Amino acid sequence: MTKTVDFYYDYGSPAAYLAWTQLPKLCADHGAELVAHPILLGGVFKATGNQSPVVIEAKGAWMFGDLERHAAHYGVSFSQNPYFIINTLPLMRGAMWARAAGRLAEYDKVMFEAIWVNQKDMNNVAVIGEVLAEGGFDAAEVTEAVQDAAIKAELIEVTSAAVERGLFGVPTMFVGGQMHFGQDRLDWVARALGG
Repeated sequence: MTKTVDFYYDYGSPAAYLAWTQLPKLCADHGAELVAHPILLGGVFKATGNQSPVVIEAKGAWMFGDLERHAAHYGVSFSQNPYFIINTLPLMRGAMWARAAGRLAEYDKVMFEAIWVNQKDMNNVAVIGEVLAEGGFDAAEVTEAVQDAAIKAELIEVTSAAVERGLFGVPTMFVGGQMHFGQDRLDWVARALGG
């Protein structure tokens, strides 16, 4: 039976971005399937009473320094976004559309890199449209889709299901029934796949 890694993420999380840069190779190295689960982090926070680490100034400053060290270790591009915290609701609704369209991997790349490499203001609707168009998407089609009631309901459903599974933040990875939280726990994901 093929091993799987269930990867839960939101584009607004810099730690989720770093995990996203590493998980495909990690899974390939272990013959595992990476299963993407885009969810709304704000919905998880609301349901669990959690909040962003940047709410505590000293913790936020440390966190971004730590993320920069990890990015250098991984050899990937990473830039702190000056518009952080990003309201990712329309972006994550877009992920529901992209998944249904069979384009989630492309969409993930466009969204993660817009925020954490190219420092785009993804709170701005016009900028979102530009990013989508530059990424090869029909911005008008995506913009219309994210207003669809079924898309909105789906995002609520997948986020609620994630909370029921035990999530309190992202990135969260599951190998079998074992949960791993944080991009700095990828070694444990690898151990779980190897064991």
